[in-house]
Amino acid sequence: MKQFCTVGIAVVLSVSSVMVGAAPEVPPSPNGIAYPAGYQNWRVIAVSHRPDNNTLRVILGNDRAIAAARSGETNPWPDGAILGKVVWKDGAIPEWPQAQKPETFVHAEFMFRDAAKYAGTGGWGWARWIGLDQKPYGDVNVAQECVACHTPVKDNNWVFTRPAPLPPVTP
Repeated sequence: MKQFCTVGIAVVLSVSSVMVGAAPEVPPSPNGIAYPAGYQNWRVIAVSHRPDNNTLRVILGNDRAIAAARSGETNPWPDGAILGKVVWKDGAIPEWPQAQKPETFVHAEFMFRDAAKYAGTGGWGWARWIGLDQKPYGDVNVAQECVACHTPVKDNNWVFTRPAPLPPVTP
């Protein structure tokens, strides 16, 4: 648990410092989905670590996604919610080798909830941009690759992420 918390804190603190250099104009995904400008300032929904490919991930949400995550209204997520996953290769902190930190930026990927518009792909539009230069990934059928990967969680509205529990807000 301590390692998870340490990883989460290190990753969250690194989001703003690593993403500051993102290009102001990024081409749309090959399937026509526009790059979500300003996502670097969205709030955190959860963090994850993938030891199978040595990556750390921060899952961010736009205001609609954050409201749904905080209220537990995520199955289904509401139309207009956008989930962003920012991914880095992980590395050890030299002064504390048991802790991990983000290293090389891998990609940013997004799920755009619109049940009617994206009915053929589980109610979600899917897009990914690779590297710090945010090169659009895939071809016009990129969503099919995403749906195939997310099929194990179709009963969770196609979303792997479970919002991180937080203590209640105090007045």
